[in-house]
Amino acid sequence: MLLQRVALALSGDFLFPGDEEVFDIVGEWPEIQERGARVLTWRSGNGVLVLSYEAVTRSVRVRWSSIEADLLLDVYREGATRLTFTSTPSAVGARIEFSVGECSGVMELDISPRISVQDRLLFQ
Repeated sequence: MLLQRVALALSGDFLFPGDEEVFDIVGEWPEIQERGARVLTWRSGNGVLVLSYEAVTRSVRVRWSSIEADLLLDVYREGATRLTFTSTPSAVGARIEFSVGECSGVMELDISPRISVQDRLLFQ
């Protein structure tokens, strides 16, 4: 797996796959926003999941809405250190690792066949 490394002098590294690798793993091309943020959108029987990540700020945002467009979850977090995607014949997922000050954590996304989000942020 090839990961892009964005080294930031004061805040550490954020490792994430390149756009082509994201497409190879999850079957979606990231949409590139004006400031360089990447946005991925998935639709399933239980809603819409939008994942955006931005290298310079080491930030990640996860928005999950119901089929009726009701917002179920909106998490924005800085201090991302690693983003990886997984894909098997039956499931697609993502894992985001964070480290900020005295806290570290992991957010795990099940993208398909059914959306679910697990988030843990703990003191070190």
